[in-house]
Amino acid sequence: MRFGIVLFFIVGFTVTFRAYSQEKPHILVKKTTGPITIDGLPDEPIWQESVPAKDFHQYFPSDTSLSDGKTEVYITYDDKNIYLLAKCFDELPGKYQTSSLRRDYRGPANDGISFIIDTYQDNTNAFVFGINPYGVLREGLIANGGQGRDSYSLSWDNKWTGEAKIYDGMWVAEVAIPLKTLRFKDHTRAFNMNFYRLDTKYNERSTWIHIPRNNIIFNLAFMGTIEFAEPLKKPGSNIAIIPYTTLKGYQNNLAEPALGEKKQEAGYGIGGDVKLAVSPSLNLDLTINPDFSQVEVDRQITNLTRFELFFPERRQFFLENADLFANFGGRNTRPFFSRRIGITRDTLTGQNISQPILFGARLSGKISNDLRVGVMSMQTGKVDEANQPSLNYAVIAIQQKIFARSNISAIFVNKEDFAYAEQSGGGFRYNRVAGLEYNLASADNVWIGKAYYHHSFAPDNPDSSFSYGSTLSYNKRAFIASLSHQIIGNNFNAEVGFVPRRGFQRFRPTLDIFFYPVSDHVNKIGLKTAAAWQWGANGRELDHKFQFGVNLSFQDQSTFFIDIVEEYTYLLYNFDPTRTGGVPLPAGTGYTYRYLSTFYRSDQRKPLFVSARGSAGQFYNGQRYSLGGNVNYRFQPYGNFGIDVQYNSVKLPEPHSSEDLILIGPRLDITFTKKLYLTGLFQYNNQIDNFNTNIRFQWRFKPVSDIYLVYTDNYYASDFTSKNRSLIFKITYWLNM
Repeated sequence: MRFGIVLFFIVGFTVTFRAYSQEKPHILVKKTTGPITIDGLPDEPIWQESVPAKDFHQYFPSDTSLSDGKTEVYITYDDKNIYLLAKCFDELPGKYQTSSLRRDYRGPANDGISFIIDTYQDNTNAFVFGINPYGVLREGLIANGGQGRDSYSLSWDNKWTGEAKIYDGMWVAEVAIPLKTLRFKDHTRAFNMNFYRLDTKYNERSTWIHIPRNNIIFNLAFMGTIEFAEPLKKPGSNIAIIPYTTLKGYQNNLAEPALGEKKQEAGYGIGGDVKLAVSPSLNLDLTINPDFSQVEVDRQITNLTRFELFFPERRQFFLENADLFANFGGRNTRPFFSRRIGITRDTLTGQNISQPILFGARLSGKISNDLRVGVMSMQTGKVDEANQPSLNYAVIAIQQKIFARSNISAIFVNKEDFAYAEQSGGGFRYNRVAGLEYNLASADNVWIGKAYYHHSFAPDNPDSSFSYGSTLSYNKRAFIASLSHQIIGNNFNAEVGFVPRRGFQRFRPTLDIFFYPVSDHVNKIGLKTAAAWQWGANGRELDHKFQFGVNLSFQDQSTFFIDIVEEYTYLLYNFDPTRTGGVPLPAGTGYTYRYLSTFYRSDQRKPLFVSARGSAGQFYNGQRYSLGGNVNYRFQPYGNFGIDVQYNSVKLPEPHSSEDLILIGPRLDITFTKKLYLTGLFQYNNQIDNFNTNIRFQWRFKPVSDIYLVYTDNYYASDFTSKNRSLIFKITYWLNM
């Protein structure tokens, strides 16, 4: 472990000094002296006087030329807003594409332009605002330098306006972004910006700043500079109050009245959030009695693994600056996972249940251009019927930028019962985790990696309560090579984190090689080789996985891959691979199994598009055949209908279980207007014997102010006997002070 850390830092500190030689475009932005009406009409005098960002570079299907579809972006500002005007030219007939009229659209089935704004010029975090030809808006946050798709979140909401109009030969978008919506240092003279356009007519993606195609299109290593003629000033008081009220009805047919549980319950709730800008770069969020009943339910997944599945955070309060808290550790070794807050375990049944959040506070943002801080404290209420005390969840995170785009970070997480009494003779007292990380990102995004060490603390302070990991990747146009190493101690316990497995050491090298043929059909060919080994604390091999695959990307944006895989699994505990309660495979046995896996996704620009995934081969001491995917139909511009299907046929020898596991999930998304939405999600899952319905009506009657009507129910999938159902009416209102 010591050798791995030393080697990582030697390589990391060496490569991070490499200069990024690409000359960054620079535009001087004039301040407007007249009013600007956001109407998609470029008729204000300032637009005629401004110098546009133009000469966009092609990103797809190639990255070696200027774009075929010409784009110009104009910028100005005043004391309250930043204004952007985009002229998106085209010479081809036909309609523009949109997935629907719903806010926060995403994917290649949309025409649109997005504005990336890095207010601190740190090439690490940024805001993104987008608009399509029909005036549909989206906003989000980019973290971790935009190194991967999970670095881009559209769950964040805030106030801003935009309109678009379609003309002969072009469409025009005009937006106003309030300075109060952004976070920046007072008297800032410059932002980093980039713009990217999705153009379905030309089948093209283009960016203002050239981005090599081996990087994500929103990677923050490649940004231009926007300099303001006069520095930006603090936009005055910046306080937003967001109250809510709810009316709820709930019926629980599984309730046990003898335990104090109610069969039926109705009531109301009142609470809200306050967003207070302590400075233009530091924000204080307060919440009292928060309610997240309008959040869409998770899409279920058939789980054939031995471990817990990860589902992303969707609750609005936890999203701004979420990366500051959530990106410590690795994918399966996170010391902090906000979804643990408000969830507890019933000591009688062993099931996860909801625990009310009473109040909370979060202070997050920039102290200086290079120093970010985050402090959060949340207090939950008691759950008497589950014998759970009121708990406090606290986390402190500090991130200091070093060199071009790297940083050193520290985190401390504390879960504690402050009312715990020693004389009580039992119960939960506290769980704590402290950690230190170095995150590497070279200026040109060629070298990427991290190294971390975390330690957990409990009243009995057991040995082997640590988590270590390091990863290093070399990212070039022709290939990507990476190497990672992890050690998770037997007693590492991050109760507010996501660590589904402990007591192992893991080593994983990967190599991806890319070819770019000159072809009318094939856009890119990728060859993937990956291996992973895991050992227990005693040196016994627990798992290995060897993978070789071929990936094909086509000019119409469809994709196909095929993988050949070998896995070995040694069971430390009895395990039923079907997870249906059958006779388990015994602990202390090992299995080697090989299978073939494929995936295909069609052109999503078409009204009807599909994706399909399948596998066939050995599975432990038996066989597994699986087929899954989805079929989607878009009735533009009003919505989508789709159906997700997962079928797994697991055949194991007697006396072990053989099951046909089926998960079917139809979904309907109708956007009557840009402010009125109806969504329906239906999920039949015979693995957990559940049929779930979630229907949500939303009316955005004012910016970031909504009325929701949400109906949810659950039935046994075997006989459709009702488990529970609820009906919720909720109003939220965003009030700026």
